[in-house]
Amino acid sequence: MKLTTRGHYSVKALLDLSLQAGYGPASVKAIAQRQGLPAPYLEKLLIEMRRAGLVKSVRGIQGGYQLARVPAKISLGQILEAVGESVNPLPHHSPDDSQAEDWVTFSLWNRLHQKLKEALYSISLEDLYFDARSWQASQGEDTGFIV
Repeated sequence: MKLTTRGHYSVKALLDLSLQAGYGPASVKAIAQRQGLPAPYLEKLLIEMRRAGLVKSVRGIQGGYQLARVPAKISLGQILEAVGESVNPLPHHSPDDSQAEDWVTFSLWNRLHQKLKEALYSISLEDLYFDARSWQASQGEDTGFIV
């Protein structure tokens, strides 16, 4: 599985939102500037994630987007699913009935696919946040945070 631009930008945006004091709102422009993302594209992704219940929009001068749940309750799998990412390894493959090897390969890929899905849904936004912070600390970086 390769994380596409959609998935990567979505994770970056939600990690950025997880840094807001009290998980308060941040504008698309502010997130885009901090993370080096194109604002119009980011806005589309945030709308998709709002529809999925991962973020909510807040109107007004101090408005923007904020997490709809605490980071520990948002999984990587949910983020990727919200923006249409797929982790299907064999989307249109059906094994040849006459070849046992084909069935074994098909079964193996199905099992690996299931394990990958389980892993993606077990990794929370909070986990990713702490992984990034740990890496930054190991590099001697300050508290600035760009994913």
